[in-house]
Amino acid sequence: MISDHATRRISLKPGLTLYFARHGQTEANVQKRFQGWSRDTALTPLGLTQAADVGAILKRELGDAPGIAMVASPLPRARKTMEIVRAALDLTPENYTTDNRLKEINLGNWDGLTDDEARAVSPILFSQRGNDKWHVRVPGGENYAEVAARVSDWINELEHDTVAISHGATTRILRGLLAGLDWKAMSALDEPQGVVFRVRGNDVVRLDP
Repeated sequence: MISDHATRRISLKPGLTLYFARHGQTEANVQKRFQGWSRDTALTPLGLTQAADVGAILKRELGDAPGIAMVASPLPRARKTMEIVRAALDLTPENYTTDNRLKEINLGNWDGLTDDEARAVSPILFSQRGNDKWHVRVPGGENYAEVAARVSDWINELEHDTVAISHGATTRILRGLLAGLDWKAMSALDEPQGVVFRVRGNDVVRLDP
C-alpha cells in the first residue's frame, strides 16, 4: 500500500508511451466549483478550443489516424474532450474505451460547491482535509490515497501505447506518483487544460500547442 509520507514512485512498463490530458474547461471550472462524479457540466467555448488543442498536439506527435489505444474517464466532460481529440486525428469520435479508474476524485457531498460553501457547511472537516488530503475524505467521497491506488492499478496494467483523457486532480495525482512526490507536493501541482503530458518510464514531458 502506498504510504502517506513518501509515495511509491510508479513507472510505465519499458518501451511504452502514455499521452494523457485533462478535459477542456467546464462551466464548473469557471465558477470555481468542486466537480467530481455527480455534477458534470458542459465544456465552455474555451474548453472546446482546449480539447481541439489536445487533438492538434497529438496529431503533431502521432500523425493522422494513429494505431494507438485511446481511453477516457466515463464522465461526460472527459468523453466530450476525447471525441473532439479523435476527430482531430481523423478517427471515428465514439470508438474508444472508458475506464472508471480515470474518473475524477469523488467529491461526495461537496460536489458542486465552492470552497467557501464547503467551508460553511463543514468548517472542521474542511480544515482537516486541507491538512491531510491523503487520508481525509469528503462525506461520500474519496481521499488522495484511494485515487492514487486506482490510478496506479491502471498504470500497472497498461500493455500498449495509450492516449488517456482524465481530470484535474486525477492527472495531478498521476504526475505526482510518476515523480515520487508526497501528497502535499501533488496537491501543489498545476492542473493545465489544452496541453498533453507524454510519459516514458516515469519521465513526464509537457507538450504545448
